[in-house]
Amino acid sequence: MASMWDDLESLVNSPSSFEAPSGKRGTIRPKAGFNGGDDAAALRKAIKGLGTDEATLVEILTHRSSAQRQLVCEAYKEATGRALVEDLKGDTSGPLEELLVALATPPAAFDCHEVMKAMKGVGTNNDVLIEIFSSRSNQQIAALTDVYLQETKKKLTLDLKGEISGGFSTALLLLAEGKREEITAVDTEKAKKDAKTLYDAGEKKWGTDESKFIDVLCRRSVPQLRQTLLEYKNLSGKTLQQSIQAEMSGELEELLVAIVKCVKSVPAYFAERLHESMKGGGTDESTLNRIMVSRSEIDLLDIRAEFKKMYGRSLLSAIKSDVSGLHENCLASICGGDD
Repeated sequence: MASMWDDLESLVNSPSSFEAPSGKRGTIRPKAGFNGGDDAAALRKAIKGLGTDEATLVEILTHRSSAQRQLVCEAYKEATGRALVEDLKGDTSGPLEELLVALATPPAAFDCHEVMKAMKGVGTNNDVLIEIFSSRSNQQIAALTDVYLQETKKKLTLDLKGEISGGFSTALLLLAEGKREEITAVDTEKAKKDAKTLYDAGEKKWGTDESKFIDVLCRRSVPQLRQTLLEYKNLSGKTLQQSIQAEMSGELEELLVAIVKCVKSVPAYFAERLHESMKGGGTDESTLNRIMVSRSEIDLLDIRAEFKKMYGRSLLSAIKSDVSGLHENCLASICGGDD
């Protein structure tokens, strides 16, 4: 079955979310005439008293940019002596609490806390680590690791090393170092050479030399990798994704496929992740929350468009049929419209 991931035609010229200017393709925009003190007072009133007025919390937190929400948090702290995040935790619960706390947390700290959660307890939640490290730019990864160092006094890569192993560990640690090349100019000869290296390391030999795949996919720039995907298809007749899926297994396969998907289209990758979080019985609320919040000011409009293209229905209608109550209202508000 041909998958939408096999289409490489428009690849080289399509825009990449890794380079997207902030705010242009997001659903949440800064509020005009914003006043952090007024918002803090309204939130305080919504939290104080017997019941919590969750509708007000949703209304304010989903209609301010992340930078504005941080100013609200500062004003709230000044007025009450308490952290808004802590009051939200004490006053709401379940997926709605998780979502409101995510909105009140700066993006780098939110990414960092999701990574910490994924590493906590026995075993790691590799799906979360794969999603975050394959889709973030060097700058986002650097910001995340800075927060980790501030909050734990430890280096993220050292802590990760203790949690994961094998090729998966090698690849993830390369990504977590945030050392992906940033060159936007494409070197076609180098792409041909990389494609040949990958072909020789996988399709062509018995057994797979995983280190070559890791080296190319975790180090080259996104524009360079897009060219390499085209050269690989020309050389092998298969897409690189098909080869990885045929040659590898387990977490390393999942990580390298995620990287290839993000190189092609970050919005399509997230549309697929959102679809998976809602299909079948039960919803993976934390994945749904994480993607909606973390992409709300980057490329959620593009994710919505891809979702519609891939699944024949709008993201909003999928959310409405999958979650309910105030959690639904809050996600719908972040989603920002129907397609």
